[in-house]
Amino acid sequence: MLNFDFHNPTHIAFGQGRIADLAKLVPAAAKVLILVGGASAEKTGTLAEVRAALGDRQHATFAGIEPNPSYETSMNAVAQVREGGFDFLLAVGGGSVIDATKFIAAAALFEGEPWAILEKFGRNVTRALPFGAVLTLPATGSEMNNGSVITHRGKGAKLPFNSVHTYPVFSVLDPTKTYTLPPQQLANGVVDAFVHTVEQYLTYPVNAPVQDRFAEGILQTLIEVGPRLLAAPEPVYDDRANLMWAATMALNGLIGAGVPQDWATHMIGHELTATHGIDHARTLAIVLPALLQERRVPKQAKLLQYAERVWGITTGTDDERITAAIERTRDFFESMGIRTRLSGYGLGADAIGPLIAQLEAHGMVKLGEQREITPAVSRRILEAAL
Repeated sequence: MLNFDFHNPTHIAFGQGRIADLAKLVPAAAKVLILVGGASAEKTGTLAEVRAALGDRQHATFAGIEPNPSYETSMNAVAQVREGGFDFLLAVGGGSVIDATKFIAAAALFEGEPWAILEKFGRNVTRALPFGAVLTLPATGSEMNNGSVITHRGKGAKLPFNSVHTYPVFSVLDPTKTYTLPPQQLANGVVDAFVHTVEQYLTYPVNAPVQDRFAEGILQTLIEVGPRLLAAPEPVYDDRANLMWAATMALNGLIGAGVPQDWATHMIGHELTATHGIDHARTLAIVLPALLQERRVPKQAKLLQYAERVWGITTGTDDERITAAIERTRDFFESMGIRTRLSGYGLGADAIGPLIAQLEAHGMVKLGEQREITPAVSRRILEAAL
């Protein structure tokens, strides 16, 4: 097992009715800016619950954070933070709102042009405003980690950052807040959490069975729960709760401690979102099967483990079992209503060159756990995903 440090300071308040706990989770003297996406938080009554729980605290609301949150919108929120003297942020939404809030928290106190935070991947963040989250869309795990991804629409760039200063102080996870989500967003959440887990698991063995079995348990849970979420005529609390907790556990640092991590699927997927506006989870479903096929030799040992422990594939040659595991992965994504080929999104071979150019422009030239995914390899992966 590799050396590691593990520290996660985020307080989780999980379960039905926990929004009321904001009354004690948010500092009594805080001046709070609530950050939301579209109108759903208002329509569903979640925002009213949040405001009621804040009681007499001074607060205002910034609305309009979009999926794949933009630098431009986030900077409008930064202006409101600075002008209004807000000293605590509260994200109410899914991963996009929470990601934006992390950036806003850092940018509000940053000296200089805040885009530099993304250019340095957060290494230059020395402080940030405290913030909490009320999760309404389980997918990214942003509610219990210090990472964020922001898109600069003007530059056509989508870049990640993280900092020890951008962990949520707390996150409220009430599974009933997922009851109004459309099937597409539920499917996205399942696939996003699945690929987050795979990125930390399907690398090479380092004798870390605790992390491996945690990861396998998350994957098996998502495989079991995912189809039920889409088929249920009415929301089932336990299935929503298990999706929410699986997505959180997939990216809170636990299963990635002491093991090699890949993340090439995410980096390539980010360029698909930035250039073509495809939902984040759907870009992952496009890239992952092709990437696993391309990297089947260096990933052989873990792919065989994945085939047996996650999919129950125990017969056939090594190559046959690996092929079957990759195909079962693709079939699972497709069963969730998510297309796994570029052609399913109207993209052909002519789209690949500009995507490779963007990877090169953003320094994504040695990706993967072995740092062997060069632009040439990324091109092969995208060609295989046509």
